[in-house]
Order: sequence, then structure tokens, then C-alpha cells
Amino acid sequence: MIIKGNVHTFGDNINTDDIIAAKYLDSQDEKFLGSKCMENLDSKFTTRVQKGDIIVAGTNFGCGSSREHAPVAIKGCGISLVIAKSFARIFYRNCINVGLPILVCSQSDKFKSGDTLEVDLERGIIKNVATGAIFHSEKFPSFMEEIIHKGGLMNWVKAKKEREDA
Repeated sequence: MIIKGNVHTFGDNINTDDIIAAKYLDSQDEKFLGSKCMENLDSKFTTRVQKGDIIVAGTNFGCGSSREHAPVAIKGCGISLVIAKSFARIFYRNCINVGLPILVCSQSDKFKSGDTLEVDLERGIIKNVATGAIFHSEKFPSFMEEIIHKGGLMNWVKAKKEREDA
């Protein structure tokens, strides 16, 4: 899977309350949550995001609570991929569960807002389109890519059950 998008950068220790404020947790609506994504850190963030864009961050992205609202909000605002030096463990799994690809890249600090990246998830290759610079990330496991293609874990399970029943 190849993803191409513009970069929006954030620092270290971005917690789930930064991603989506607790006052919005009474909603499960992806578009509504997406419209409030990163509001506490940057009130104009969602006005700059275009479908397919990429968040790049430092260490411990998604720390805090275990709620799935955070990756749902990221996906709902149009972000197609999150790249960070490291992720909180539960956030990482929640991203896969809701169908949001994420990559660990030790050189995430080499990207700046406005860069355009072309990312090959299968090979773990990140290319800065403007400079031609190539960076490597952990490869995205094929079974997780299959879950992402199905739109999340629940859709993957349903599709698997349908294949078994056929």
C-alpha cells in the first residue's frame, strides 16, 4: 500500500486528550470527532488538513487513555497515516482496530510541516517527494495491512467469517 500526503508535525508525548478533548467523548461519529481533532493543540488544524495528509510526531504519540476516540478522530479529519518515533502501546492497537495505519520511524524529526511524503507501508520506505530523501521505518506487518484494507478489525473479522461460511 502506497500513501502520499502532506505532513503536519507534532512533538513528543501527544496524549489522547490532545488528540480529542474529553468533552467530545459522548459521540462516536467519525466526522464530528474529526472536526475537533487536535483542537487543544492547534485550533486551525482541521482547516489545513486535506484528505490523505500525514501526521508526523516524536516519541510516545497517543499516550494517556485507552479510548478508541483518538484514532477515530484522526481518521475522521482525513489523516491517512501517522508516523512517530514511538507510540503508546494501546493507541497503536486502537489504530489498527479502527483501520488507521501507523509507522514507527526513528527519524521522524527529519520531516517538517508542509513536506509531501510518499510512503510504502509494505517495504517501510518513506520518501520526501521534494528532496528525494529516503527514510526507513519498521515494515507494516502484512496481517495488519489486511486489517487496514478492510477498514478495521471488526470489518476484517466479518469478512473472514463470510469466507469461512461460503
